[in-house]
Amino acid sequence: MDHSHHARREEEACCRHDGKGSGGPWYRNGLFLIMLATAVLFAASFVFPSLIPFRHSLLNYLKMIGWPIALGFLLGGVIEYYVPTEYVTKYLARTHKRTIFYSVGLGFLMTACSHGILALCMELHKKGASGPAVVSFLLASPWANLPITILLIGFFGAKGVIIILASLFVAITTGLIFQLLERRGWIERNRHSVPVADDFSISKDIVRRFRNYSFTWSRFGRDIRGITNGIIDLTQMVLWWVLLGVLLASLVSALIPHQFFHRFFGPSVAGLVLTMLAATIFEVCSEGTSPLAFELYKQTGALGNSFAFLMGGVVTDYTEVGLIWVNVGRKTALWMLMITIPQVLILGWLFNAFLS
Repeated sequence: MDHSHHARREEEACCRHDGKGSGGPWYRNGLFLIMLATAVLFAASFVFPSLIPFRHSLLNYLKMIGWPIALGFLLGGVIEYYVPTEYVTKYLARTHKRTIFYSVGLGFLMTACSHGILALCMELHKKGASGPAVVSFLLASPWANLPITILLIGFFGAKGVIIILASLFVAITTGLIFQLLERRGWIERNRHSVPVADDFSISKDIVRRFRNYSFTWSRFGRDIRGITNGIIDLTQMVLWWVLLGVLLASLVSALIPHQFFHRFFGPSVAGLVLTMLAATIFEVCSEGTSPLAFELYKQTGALGNSFAFLMGGVVTDYTEVGLIWVNVGRKTALWMLMITIPQVLILGWLFNAFLS
């Protein structure tokens, strides 16, 4: 029973992987086009001195996000092959309020940055997680995960704890609002969810699968192939969005003077809005954005702007919004923007008024 289950999942994974390549000519593949554009600009930077800052910025971004993205793809491939859809559906597809807290708690335990977490989000969605759970997971992971908690406290001290709690608040309230929207049919439902009996026990199912698992070299090879196919699927789905974000951020970082940001990002409503716009452009990885947010705080003394810069990069980042638009649904992507941006602006204004 267990042998045929894994064999069937491996065959389905292979079919999905093959389908990616047969969707059109290779030269129209989004990943190929983005890689080509990046390579052309990188090569041109050795000819045109004006593009040297772009090259340095690109290399710095790739250095920052390389291992989180690799970790995200690896974990996503493992989830794709080993974790049955029923597991995710049982905890992350239900309409209970505790589903949102499960999702936020899971995001808190993650160690990848926002772009590394994208692969996990899309994989959870493929496994049946609801739109509200996916959005909550995505919002909680970059700024409320354990490594970034330590990093932000190191930068901001006690005020770093406030930033973390505020990000968790946004993730939870957004998820709860999304559940209401889902009940009213205003956002897309996940077609990948499967019926799960109320008495279904994940622990018992894990024990059963472990007992039926045969530790042989042929099984090990089959598992590696299955995980690899899952990683390839996620790469085709996610990587070109990430590279697009890195490419655009590198260009803007190289072409727009830093003095411009220090001048216009003061502790005002206009400064908050401009900060959100900047976060949309500059956000690439939580580890890389944290020092920028602290530098902004040092220059302006506006804690609210730093919070808006951190959260704005998550809720308005074109990479994440684009992935949700294509894979989860257009309504979900638009509602995420409409629900999260006002929360971030209001919290940022309160921080500037009372904590700066």
